[in-house]
Amino acid sequence: MLTPFERMIAKRYLWPGKGEAFIALVASISIGVVMLSVAMLVLVMSVMGGFRTEMLEKFSGLNGHAIIQAYGGELDNWEGVLQQVRETEGVINASPLIEQPLLASFNGRANAVFVRGNTDEDIADLNDKVLLGDIASIQPGSRKVAIGSRLAANMGARVGDTITIINPQGRTTPFGTSIRQLGYEVGVIFEIGLYDFDETFVIMPMEDAQTLLLLDDKIGLIEVTVTDPDNVEGILEPVQGALTGRAAIADWKTINSTLFEALEVERVAMFFVLSFMVLVASFNILSSLVMLVRAKTRDIAIMRTMGATRRNLLKIFVTTGTTIGTIGTVTGLILGFVLLYFRNPIVEGVAFLTGVEIWDPQVRFLTTLPVRVDPWEIVGITALGIGLSFLATLYPALKASNTDPVQVLRYE
Repeated sequence: MLTPFERMIAKRYLWPGKGEAFIALVASISIGVVMLSVAMLVLVMSVMGGFRTEMLEKFSGLNGHAIIQAYGGELDNWEGVLQQVRETEGVINASPLIEQPLLASFNGRANAVFVRGNTDEDIADLNDKVLLGDIASIQPGSRKVAIGSRLAANMGARVGDTITIINPQGRTTPFGTSIRQLGYEVGVIFEIGLYDFDETFVIMPMEDAQTLLLLDDKIGLIEVTVTDPDNVEGILEPVQGALTGRAAIADWKTINSTLFEALEVERVAMFFVLSFMVLVASFNILSSLVMLVRAKTRDIAIMRTMGATRRNLLKIFVTTGTTIGTIGTVTGLILGFVLLYFRNPIVEGVAFLTGVEIWDPQVRFLTTLPVRVDPWEIVGITALGIGLSFLATLYPALKASNTDPVQVLRYE
């Protein structure tokens, strides 16, 4: 705790007088650099955390946290496997799934698509992603499908139009294999938020997909959602033995390993690089305090002769420098949160001024800039800013406390 004397002197040194404008300027620059470095750390780490979380949620929202994929693309007696997976501890949901790359055409335009056959419950879960149409109209036997917004734009298809889905693996006839072509009405246009999904996916009831792909009552995949995505391997380990020789389990880490590992490496690297900004800011605090000590050498000597102890002086200058760092850190946090709040208008404004599309969904996978604020990261950034500021005060504070009043006042 500071004594009233220490508090008064520290407050006086935080606002140097008119003849010490240069010291005040250096201190202001120190605050500004700390503020900007902390704001950039908050902004970058929150955006990268949001990017990872948003992508995981969108991937798992359509694919689950793991996929059980049958060898050869067809899983026999899948009902027993599905029941066993659902009874596994830690599994929230498991659903049968059919997925096959095919070709869709409309008005002479052909696009490569992924046809997904989902259960009625999974199709109903897309209700909050619907842009146009009624998800309840996608029923088995209705010959209606849901397509992504980007696919609809590329094909020029609207709700009510009929698209043709082409399955090259048709029925075998004496004259060869006949290509299977079936028309489906567009009942829903949806937007997941992942560019690749919105550009390629056609969703239909599982029974219709089985008819289109000539699978009878078979399926190809089972998607699984678990309570702890980071421990999906451990949760599904009891199921692995029963699937030996029949199917393989691929979790979200394996399916998107390259992407998520790159995100994690980039996240750590960005934190390390941006931390150097805070370190540079702490050097600014150190230099401003060194100049302050040199400017106040006579005052320090007088205070020593009047009874101020070395401990008093140490606490005064440590408080002064740490306060500068704290002000910079707090204002940096505020600035960081403001930038996060207005992130999308800022990105759009920069893109408008430069003429360059900064956030390209085709590259970034997501249509908007995501954010996830981790409280522990904020605590770590705050501790980093204030901690380095504190360390930067130690040398000038020790220098001030070791001032010899006899040497300073000898010729006064």
